[in-house]
Formats: sequence, C-alpha cells, structure tokens
Amino acid sequence: MAKGYRIRRAEPRDRDALTGLCMRSKQSNGYDDAFMALCAEELRVRDAWIVEDDFWLAEALDGALAGCIRLSSGETNGIGELETCFVDPHWQGRRVGRSLFGVLLERARALELVRIGLDADPFAEPFYTRMGFRTVGRTPSGSIPGRTLPRMELILDAGQRGS
Repeated sequence: MAKGYRIRRAEPRDRDALTGLCMRSKQSNGYDDAFMALCAEELRVRDAWIVEDDFWLAEALDGALAGCIRLSSGETNGIGELETCFVDPHWQGRRVGRSLFGVLLERARALELVRIGLDADPFAEPFYTRMGFRTVGRTPSGSIPGRTLPRMELILDAGQRGS
C-alpha cells in the first residue's frame, strides 16, 4: 500500500460515502450547483449496484474514499458496461483511476468480455481515450434533457482477455 490507498470490493456500508465521492468528483469538472442537482439522482449509488455488479473502491489510509469503479456485465454475451468511475478531487492525478481501471480489466478478462461500453462525461473522455477506449457516437444524458454524452467502447483483444 505504498500508494497511500488500497483497492477493495465495495460493500453496502460504503453506499453513502460512494455517493458523496461521485458528487465531489463530478462537480470538480466545474459543474455548478444547479447542474449537480439535476445529476444527483443518477449519481446516487444504489445497494443493487454494490451487490449485483463488480464495484471496487480505492480507500485511503485514513479510511476516506479516493476513487471507485463499477462494471456491469449480467447476461450480455461478452459485453460489459463501465457504469461508474470517479476519483476524489484530492486524489486526481495520482494514478488512482489507472489502478482502478487495472482491476476492471482483470475482472473483464475473468468474465471473458470482448467489449466494454461507456457513456462518458465529456471532461473524462481524454482519460478513457488514454485507457484504450474510442468514441463511437453520442448518447442522451440520463439527467439533462437535450444534452448528449460521448459513447465510447473498448474492444478487448485476445491478449487483454488472457486467451
């Protein structure tokens, strides 16, 4: 844990702290309070996400949350969805996102996924591009009428899947 944090599976007791993390991280992109109010319900972490999806968090030495990432796969014939990925503003630029993404890729390999989709915040698009995603279109925002988001995907080759 030389990095100052450890990665572990999220647990239901983490739900409210995860919601706070998602809100802080999203607002760090410069969104105002009115915009955040429109996004609040979409960003609220649900118990089902923690129980049913692969949801990990990066926890700092002091117990504060540094970041989180969530992969859903269900019965998708090799296709997963990166549903949640946030890093606390105080931890941004310290490789927390990359570390969490590494865990996501390991799980994707174990699930034998061939593709991971993602509706990205426009401010996060460059990060996801660095992680290997490419923008394939636009998708409607789940919170803001008339707003669209970059639709991105990552094709996992045989080497990435561990085949």
